[in-house]
Amino acid sequence: MQVEHEALKTAEEKMEKTLNVLKKELVSIRAGRANAQLLDGIMVDYYGTPTPISQVGNISAPEPRLLVISLWDTNILHEVEKAIQASDLGINPANDGKVIRLAFPEVTGEKRQELVKLAKKKAEESKIAIRAIRRDANEVFKKEKKTSTLTEDDYDILEKEIQELTDKKVKKVEEILQSKEKEILEI
Repeated sequence: MQVEHEALKTAEEKMEKTLNVLKKELVSIRAGRANAQLLDGIMVDYYGTPTPISQVGNISAPEPRLLVISLWDTNILHEVEKAIQASDLGINPANDGKVIRLAFPEVTGEKRQELVKLAKKKAEESKIAIRAIRRDANEVFKKEKKTSTLTEDDYDILEKEIQELTDKKVKKVEEILQSKEKEILEI
């Protein structure tokens, strides 16, 4: 039996957002393989407007460790280079006047282990956030039980449902982490 409750819906939405944030954060951890999504968070000054790099040119990966950015407007070549250098990518862009090349160095075994640790840390932060969302929902349920707007039976059902939802989302965090670990450790 399920009980509909606004706090339960809100909790599920927040947990889903937490998973999306984790996915975005893990994409930024480069695993030795060039990935156009690594540039997603980098904004370039496009005639006074901060614009994502993906909107000022075409990004391709002709080789596993190389990204090529073909700009639609070569006048902003230097602005794109500056934005990449200012980012936390740690890659020095090279250009030939038409395109920008980003060569990703081979990742050492030690660096891979550091990246796995970082991914685990981000996953743990997501689990903590999910548990905090569960705690907030449980607080709402307790208050409503105290004021008698929620019956004892409904309270028990909701408490069980929020725990099942939490377990499901924490398991999803684990799956996302395992996938990223595999990607990082893959040579």
